[in-house]
Amino acid sequence: MINIDFDRDHILKTMDAMVKKTMQMDLRWDWPCGVAYYGVSAAIDVTGSEEYLEPLRARIDEYMALGLPAHNVNACAMGHCLLSLYDETQDEKYLDIAREKINYLRHDALRFGEKVLQHTVSSKNDFPEQAWADTLFMAALLMLRFGVMQKDEELINDALNQYYWHIEFLQNKADGLWYHGYNHLHRDHMSGFFWGRANAWAAYTMSVVGRTLPEAYLYPQFMDINCSLRDQLSALKELQTENGLWRTVLVDEESYEELSASAGIAAAMLASGNPLHTTYAQRALKGILANITEDGRLLNVSGGTAVMRDLEGYRQISRKWVQGWGQGLALTFLAELLNDKGGVVI
Repeated sequence: MINIDFDRDHILKTMDAMVKKTMQMDLRWDWPCGVAYYGVSAAIDVTGSEEYLEPLRARIDEYMALGLPAHNVNACAMGHCLLSLYDETQDEKYLDIAREKINYLRHDALRFGEKVLQHTVSSKNDFPEQAWADTLFMAALLMLRFGVMQKDEELINDALNQYYWHIEFLQNKADGLWYHGYNHLHRDHMSGFFWGRANAWAAYTMSVVGRTLPEAYLYPQFMDINCSLRDQLSALKELQTENGLWRTVLVDEESYEELSASAGIAAAMLASGNPLHTTYAQRALKGILANITEDGRLLNVSGGTAVMRDLEGYRQISRKWVQGWGQGLALTFLAELLNDKGGVVI
């Protein structure tokens, strides 16, 4: 467990502002909303606040009444808050919608190679035989959570298979960093950059496998996940800037510091619990808090980012706007910080 020095009242006040700002955003039923509400769910878990639960429940009920869109892999991120709402309320309607997403992932989502989920952002064949790190958060972690909840070993093993092959395809074994994407048709990493938020998706989702999956050590693929995370975080700590943050292209000193990546990486450090990361998590706390406004907006979050053609493409992605994924990852970091038990379980 990592012990960080912080003002608990200040963190609670900051979290409160961030939850309220996030719930004011008119986010559609899609992955930005899924990541945002994952963070809100983490805030509910660590505070037990009905003041956070009821707006989330009302918003999801509103979405369901309006009618939900067709499935895609990225939008399955909405399943996280559905599982959390079911945990809190025991209302089967939330579990039923989550089950629909799981059935889609199991039976209808595009796959390639060793049954690896293809990255999709619509009902179309968006990126043929491409694996992106995003999928670990949007789908693989959801599959793992649902599989554990339902004691479904087939689903658990499918989720772990996603981790295994994303590690194989996306992690640079020489230094531990993760590429943004992998093209199985061409057997390459396309433009081949170590994008910050991709590393956050990978690090955070790997960091919570051990506490999500009972007796994780009995699953052989967990050893790969554990070692992958160890090597990745060892590399990432060396790339932290003087401000306690990480850049949108990790190894490019001309790339801007990007806060969703920074929050996700710092949350992974806290969740993984390695005391050797204490100094880096402490620095990250200072840098992240410096980028949260009084009204609860996380600043300097890059916009939605495809696998760009070149380095300049990454450098020029706008960071002017508040984004659901930034809100969600920052809330997740704050929740990890506040949890006295050494990890948030949502």
